[in-house]
Amino acid sequence: MLLKPGVENKEYWFMFSGIDKILHISIFALLGFVFRIGFPRMRFFTFFLIMFIYGLGTEILQREMHLGRSMELLDLIADLLGVLMGYYTYQKIKKYYF
Repeated sequence: MLLKPGVENKEYWFMFSGIDKILHISIFALLGFVFRIGFPRMRFFTFFLIMFIYGLGTEILQREMHLGRSMELLDLIADLLGVLMGYYTYQKIKKYYF
C-alpha cells in the first residue's frame, strides 16, 4: 500500500491537503501496535530502530521504483509519529487485555 502509486488527479469529497500524512500516521500506528503485540518483550530502542528502518526503506523504495511516489522527509516523520502512537496505545491497554 505504501508503494502503490496514488491517483492525484481525481478529487473525492474526503480528499484534502495533508491526507497522505494522516494515512502514513494511521498505517504506522497500526503497524507499531501489531508489531508490539507480536513482540511484547522487545526493548523500546530495538522496536523503534526496526520501525525506523522499515519506514526509511519504504520511502527509499518509493523514490527508486519510479511509480509516481516520491521520498519525503515529512512522510518519514509521520511514519515515526504513527509508530510512537501505536506503541503508546499498546502500553496503555496492555494492562487490561494482555
